[in-house]
Amino acid sequence: MEHIELFFKSIFIDNMVFAVFLGMCSYLAVSKKVATAVGLGAAVIFVLAITVPLNWLLDQYLLQPGALKWLGEEYVDYDLSFLSFIMFIATIATMVQLVEIVVEKFSPSLYNSLGIFLPLIAVNCAILGGSLFMQSREIETLGLAFNYGISSGIGWFLAILAIAAIREKIRYSNVPAPLRGLGITFIITGLMGIGFLSFGGMLTGGDEEEQPATETAKQVNELQTEKAKELADNTKIVK
Repeated sequence: MEHIELFFKSIFIDNMVFAVFLGMCSYLAVSKKVATAVGLGAAVIFVLAITVPLNWLLDQYLLQPGALKWLGEEYVDYDLSFLSFIMFIATIATMVQLVEIVVEKFSPSLYNSLGIFLPLIAVNCAILGGSLFMQSREIETLGLAFNYGISSGIGWFLAILAIAAIREKIRYSNVPAPLRGLGITFIITGLMGIGFLSFGGMLTGGDEEEQPATETAKQVNELQTEKAKELADNTKIVK
């Protein structure tokens, strides 16, 4: 259940683009064609799926305070958390280089269409954000870290695919001149962000929150009943 909840929350509720607005530069620049958006989105999914679990391992066994205890008791007090950014970025840059080599080898047309934005995945804030959110949320297992990487990538992929499809269609629409280009794109992105906010009530633990509310209501009813009994007793005594 935890895996399913994290999966859907990362895609719809905590979407990288529409919830925290990460990766907007690539989202806006490479979303003019659906084919290009699909290629970049798939690359982002792959990079997040690899880097988030790898950075989880680095965080658990190297960077956290006391993470070096596996080397011996004398290393328990070591704290290398100040190296988090450097280590995370190094892992991301390595995987992006691998993706670039694979895409250039097997799909030269996609490599040419992506152009400079493929190596720029290394500095895409959505990629680093995935690892930092994984760290701040204290994800407990490697499986959950892999799940979070995949689902965050899928969320970013859906966002860029949706805006690319809309931008292809909107070319044939009569958009007012001042709003053509990025203007209408920002407006559509804002509206899509509002739409994704509607998913916020899906997996917020509503069943768990109802129980305390019910218990509170019962306590209030009991107090009211006791007060009514006391008032009735006092009335009898007065009479």
